[in-house]
Amino acid sequence: EMTCSRFGDLSGMYHVAGGSGRGEGDGPLHELSDPGWHYTIQQNLTSVMLSNRAAVRRFREQHSGGGILNMGSVLGFSPSPAYFSSHAYAAANAGIEGLSKSLAAYYAKEDIRVNVIAPGLVKTPMSERAQDDGKIMDFVKGKQPLDGGRIGLPGDLDTAALYLLGEGGRFTTGQVLRIDGGWSVTEGPG
Repeated sequence: EMTCSRFGDLSGMYHVAGGSGRGEGDGPLHELSDPGWHYTIQQNLTSVMLSNRAAVRRFREQHSGGGILNMGSVLGFSPSPAYFSSHAYAAANAGIEGLSKSLAAYYAKEDIRVNVIAPGLVKTPMSERAQDDGKIMDFVKGKQPLDGGRIGLPGDLDTAALYLLGEGGRFTTGQVLRIDGGWSVTEGPG
């Protein structure tokens, strides 16, 4: 409400919030704590539902349609058990894809578009643990072999976000764009 009162009608919403639940008890299932599960699901999936619900309500109130873009993760559909065994995080990101596709199907008739970007490992504060671990970075070099094998950069996602939220994406909904440097189509180091 506050944003719309200052800037006018809402035309698009990009949900990028989320993060690791490792410090709260996320991990392999046999070690996953109940608080770790709840924290990670709340931070990564419930937050998407809340922001998406607010955006859909606003679009409907405006009778305008609009675009929603949700940030997911490669780990929601392509696990990495050796280095990224956060099972609540994986479940939350699989849920982001399912929720987004369900919303896209339901609200398409109102010109409300819902899509997902699912990146591989990207250089952000959340990935500092991985960035500081030589073994993980060697793994990433082979798992994300594009552009010489590297960690993704936030700028690698920008053009896709502009497309999916902008005029160019007006006929695109329910899609998951995997911007993962090849993660989802490679076997990894070998």
